[in-house]
Amino acid sequence: MFVNVAVLKETQTHERRVALVPSLTSRLTSLGAKLHMETGAGEGVALPDSAYTDVAFVANRRELVRDADVVLAIQPPALEIVDNMKAGAILLSFVYEQLHSTLVERLLAKKITCFAMERVPRITRAQTMDALSSQAALAGYYAVQLGATTMNRILPKLTTAAGTIGPAKVLVMGLGVAGLEAIATAHRLGAVVEGYDVRPETAEQAASLGATFVDTGIDARGKGGYARELTPEEKVKVTAVLTKHIASADLIVTTAAIPGKPSPKLISNAQVAGMKAGAVIVDLSAEGGGNCEDTQPGVTLHIGNVTIVAPLNVPALLGGDASTLYAHNQYNFLALIMKNNIITIDWTDEVLAKTVLTHAGQMYDKAIAAGTAAHPAKVA
Repeated sequence: MFVNVAVLKETQTHERRVALVPSLTSRLTSLGAKLHMETGAGEGVALPDSAYTDVAFVANRRELVRDADVVLAIQPPALEIVDNMKAGAILLSFVYEQLHSTLVERLLAKKITCFAMERVPRITRAQTMDALSSQAALAGYYAVQLGATTMNRILPKLTTAAGTIGPAKVLVMGLGVAGLEAIATAHRLGAVVEGYDVRPETAEQAASLGATFVDTGIDARGKGGYARELTPEEKVKVTAVLTKHIASADLIVTTAAIPGKPSPKLISNAQVAGMKAGAVIVDLSAEGGGNCEDTQPGVTLHIGNVTIVAPLNVPALLGGDASTLYAHNQYNFLALIMKNNIITIDWTDEVLAKTVLTHAGQMYDKAIAAGTAAHPAKVA
């Protein structure tokens, strides 16, 4: 017996990554997988079909998924993919159900068991499966590099016979995984770094990486490790504190994002107008509309003497490493459900129960709440 696993070629704009890398094929086959990939799936990261062993390549994506027990992808798949999957098959990819309601309807209609990668719980045991974090770390690193190549000055202090220049001042706003990696990168490159977050517990993490924490006196801790929305009174207080730090920064990296929801606004038009000439903002939350009121997603914009860079799908810009990390995240997840050459789902496992979006024609969360979840006590 074996489990048919199909890997899709990503087709969305700005996407270069692939959900399977050659180093993991033997590990997946040892779990009982029979691997199939769409022809050219790895071309975006310079991985030709010939780089993979023990993989059958299929040019027609409809045929690829037709007999698959498990379909692996990065971005939410096209509707035609779901339409051609067999009933009861498993999909493992990012989904963002708030943004793709039609896709979710198709998943329900085909009774697809969909594990959405953005739903992996942020608990210790699931860290090796947390694709949001692995990809965010790369984005945080890249944001500083992008900012450094856009600025008209250098980050570190440099002493020459002609005099001393630098260091530049970097402000990182939003201290999740991406923000902390941005702090670490900017500090390694010699900048003077400040970090800000509405969650005060991040102050210690920022300090451990070499940054000074900007304390506004507001605690906005929310659910799931994310920040809650500020009240109007809190926004006024935060703005008053942040404005002077924004005005003195040479580079600002903003990272505040909530998957599937609009990005919170951290920098106003007025604050941009008050920034120093030549300053740069790299807005990592452009896909959610951006953290800056002036942000135009996917566009590098000049507002007066300030440059706002708003790249889309930043992890894909580091597609090679991003694919490797993502593929490991998915492999570690598959190791939970592929045992003895068959698929075994233990619905009492917190990781599986919290990651699943749809199962047996039901939205799993709603079915559990209503007591109508369609699965045996242990195995599906």
